[in-house]
Amino acid sequence: MDQLSRLRNWYAAQCDGDWEHSHGIKIDTLDNPGWLLSVDLVDTDLHGKAFQSIHRGDSEDDVDWLHCKVESGKFEAAGSVPNLPDMLEAFLVWAGH
Repeated sequence: MDQLSRLRNWYAAQCDGDWEHSHGIKIDTLDNPGWLLSVDLVDTDLHGKAFQSIHRGDSEDDVDWLHCKVESGKFEAAGSVPNLPDMLEAFLVWAGH
């Protein structure tokens, strides 16, 4: 199953008639250029689960960079243009999907 399908399945599993009204998933672009991924974890099984931050490369100097962390109830990832699949995979593996 591809990453988008796995992400869709995780999202669908969170939708309970309430969660989806206040929480969700955002994928956006950065101007350096790159991607930003934000996944709300509040009221999910992942809220409070330990995550080992990922820091590969430097967004200012490297073409290939990836930063992932969990902070303030969100999984947040940023990465260079080719690394959107890596960002999704980091979340999905951690989420067990």
